[in-house]
Amino acid sequence: MKHLKKILLITLLQAMVIPAFAQKASWIWYPGDFDIYMSNVMQNRRTERGSFFPVFWKMDSHYVLVDFHKEFTLNEAEEVKLFVEGTYNVKIDGQALTGFPKSIQIPAGKHKLSLKVYSQATVPAIFVQGKTVVSNESWLTTFEDKEWIDASGKTSDKSGTTFVSAGSWGLTDPYRMPSAFKLPAVKHTAVKTEKAGTGYVADFGKETFGFIKVHGLKGKGKLSLYYGESKEEALSTDKCETLDHLEIDLTNKKDSVMLLSKAFRYVNFQPENGVSADSISMLYEYAPVTERGSFKSSDAELNKIYDVAKYTFHLNTREFFIDGIKRDRWVWSGDAYQSYLMNYYSFFDAPTVKRTLLAQRGKDPVTAHINTIMDYSFYWFLGIYDYYKFTGDRKFVQDIYPRMQSLMTYIDGRKNKNGLLEWMPGDWIFIDWADKLSKDGEVSFEQLLYARSLESMALCAKLANDSENATKYEQQAKTLKAKIFDIYWNQSKHALVHSRVAGQPTENVTRYANMFGIFFDYFTPEQKIAVKEHVLLNDSINKITTPYMRFYELEALCAMGEQSYVLKEMKNYWGGMLKLGATSFWEEYNPDKKGTEHLAMYGRPFGKSLCHAWGASPIYLLGKYYLGVSPDSPGYETYTIEPHLGGLAWMEGKVPTANGDISVYMNKREIKVSAATGKGKLRIKSKTKPVAKGAEIKEISKGMFEVTIEKGMKYLVKYSN
Repeated sequence: MKHLKKILLITLLQAMVIPAFAQKASWIWYPGDFDIYMSNVMQNRRTERGSFFPVFWKMDSHYVLVDFHKEFTLNEAEEVKLFVEGTYNVKIDGQALTGFPKSIQIPAGKHKLSLKVYSQATVPAIFVQGKTVVSNESWLTTFEDKEWIDASGKTSDKSGTTFVSAGSWGLTDPYRMPSAFKLPAVKHTAVKTEKAGTGYVADFGKETFGFIKVHGLKGKGKLSLYYGESKEEALSTDKCETLDHLEIDLTNKKDSVMLLSKAFRYVNFQPENGVSADSISMLYEYAPVTERGSFKSSDAELNKIYDVAKYTFHLNTREFFIDGIKRDRWVWSGDAYQSYLMNYYSFFDAPTVKRTLLAQRGKDPVTAHINTIMDYSFYWFLGIYDYYKFTGDRKFVQDIYPRMQSLMTYIDGRKNKNGLLEWMPGDWIFIDWADKLSKDGEVSFEQLLYARSLESMALCAKLANDSENATKYEQQAKTLKAKIFDIYWNQSKHALVHSRVAGQPTENVTRYANMFGIFFDYFTPEQKIAVKEHVLLNDSINKITTPYMRFYELEALCAMGEQSYVLKEMKNYWGGMLKLGATSFWEEYNPDKKGTEHLAMYGRPFGKSLCHAWGASPIYLLGKYYLGVSPDSPGYETYTIEPHLGGLAWMEGKVPTANGDISVYMNKREIKVSAATGKGKLRIKSKTKPVAKGAEIKEISKGMFEVTIEKGMKYLVKYSN
């Protein structure tokens, strides 16, 4: 039985070598299934002090029976090799072949190759390799739902079975099953050690992530490893968040690698009597993304902030975009939404965005908000439209649109009698970690996100050729926006109030809805100025202490032209963490705290994450609002560059796109621009008309000039500041 299982689940390594002239094949599966499977694997690696700590929301699973097929027209007969994860059958033109073939012959002519795969424990997946017959995302798949759906990206055979294009992560090794997927890892050594107890504390120099490897382990007894993002945490054997306890019984020396990855800078290595080891090192695990975006300026501290932000973001870019590497290591939608935006200005790694969106959404039916959080469902919608705006990938929007519809139907079904959303059993209204932040009644922030999500639905419905629902969502959004300003706008406070309770608007003004209203462009120009003065620049309004919401607060200020102010805020806030020795940016930073108070959160002395994705927002702010690059139409077909020094003497950097980089250099007298894609507009504020050799400059408003940027050209513009 074991032998049969091995035959069914693992393709024999004795299979013939794949011809070098063959087209490239990849492992494929039902779309979204491997994303869900791998997110389950990753998120259930979390432990706290050695105990398994699972997520607290519903986890979906892959379909266990999947049919794959594709039609080919061959000029000549072709040998095709089959690699399958699961129990399977093979059909050519509807005729089943005997047994579990590893190699088949397909005659010349037009033929349909089908594989049906069953796998409960892992995702049903296939790898098909011939000269021209190869598995890729052009194959069609079904889980036998028998439902006719006539929509873009979908087709159906005569039986009425729905087929959708296959999913893939571009895994091209036929001998490595998808379920064995791992991120790469490289060896790193500690920069120093310091004796402690019966062992020592190893310092790896900065925040890092991976597997501890013990070299020359020997003896009988216990070995304990205590991990710390800070030295204090590693030394606190009874309060540190993560640890390993091992029972050792080794006569001869042996190297041993810990089973689970951990986040740390310090590792407290404590052997009991009778246990010894020569040394410890680590296998640093990382996502193999390319660092494409860049930023450098005349301000050395700002450059350091950018570099640490990018390192922080890279550490939290794994199989998916996660929140933090020490504690949760989960796919939180609010955290991920910010990661998408940072990604577009650093790695421009579209596959990780798609994986994360698919993993978060899971399967139908919808029974709860994403991560159980109302606002996090809305960030998911926003993330999909932003993905299209930056990449131009219409097919992904069309593929995921049915899942958007079912989630929005769930949300629409939870409106109260006033057509608004408020807390219902099973919901978590998060907004932000903040003291005394009311979640009672109809919170304006949630209605604002709801309106924006409906607008995103309307845009995506058009992309999916669903004109009827596009009109419906547009009208819903228009009606809701009017209601928001009718209920929440307080003329005397020059702001949207925080909530309405028992039918009465409160007097409480918070920053959240007001700052989102600015970059959603929901306010009139006069309202924007009033909100900036009376809310964003008003110290009597409760301050924000999390990098999570500082992201949006500073974006709103940048959108209002306050780059000089924001530069000072970035240096104070993120620079404040650097002055305290941060090597990655934190989940929360309050400059009023002292010493080890900075390490505490959630009532635990070391509960705070010192490496949190939402702490890396300077990547986005510097790319979009200082270098000033943003797409105007999907995939940067057209775009705008509106650079702002914000008090810097000079700055330079690159913003990546799907088709190449956009480079910007600016000082107080000149701007240099080159772009590998699209058609752009360079907008320049100048006291007098700028000068540009070989380029036409036109004045679009008083003191604002515009230069057209053509693909592949370099531009030098001299201006007066």
